[in-house]
Amino acid sequence: MTASPTAERPSLRSQRLNQVTHAPHSKLDALVKAHAPFETQANFARFVVAQYLFQSELVALYNDAELIKIIPDLADRCRADAAKLDLADLDTEVPAPVAGAVNNPTQAEALGWLFVSEGSKLGAAFLIKRAVGLGLSETFGARHLGEPAGGRADGWKRFTRTLDGLEFSAEEEAAAEKAAVDAFVRFTVLLEQAYASAPELA
Repeated sequence: MTASPTAERPSLRSQRLNQVTHAPHSKLDALVKAHAPFETQANFARFVVAQYLFQSELVALYNDAELIKIIPDLADRCRADAAKLDLADLDTEVPAPVAGAVNNPTQAEALGWLFVSEGSKLGAAFLIKRAVGLGLSETFGARHLGEPAGGRADGWKRFTRTLDGLEFSAEEEAAAEKAAVDAFVRFTVLLEQAYASAPELA
């Protein structure tokens, strides 16, 4: 049975974004598990390829002057460089960009994408523990999963508090929600691409 249109919507924007992305988030989690990134360093390296591709597509958003006015530490939150260093640690080439990256989004759309990127840092707390089992750490091979300055929970609370406090029109609200779903769909595409392009393990 599906929820009716009158199903209660959470009052906070961050909670609504969590609600609308539940299905693509669950699908992505299942796909990650299917690729078993924590079985071998080689498997993990493909996961880092996907992370690098996704983060590199968001560099322009993290460095957007108008968004930085809203979220002053935004540029420092970007993990593209960390993922690039991880690729070097894992002797993995930096991948070429994949067609279809987000391009010149509106501010509301950009915040939807950033919501997904920033939210993934919470899950990274569990992933880094698994990466340690492969001999990796916050300073080698799994930097992009490391604890952000100031802590994961605090950084997320500050981000969502700002996001929840912004005034959005109905159109902007819908755009942010669609963008958050699109971000999960995009990461799913990049993950498939990363494992499909894995070196032959004959």
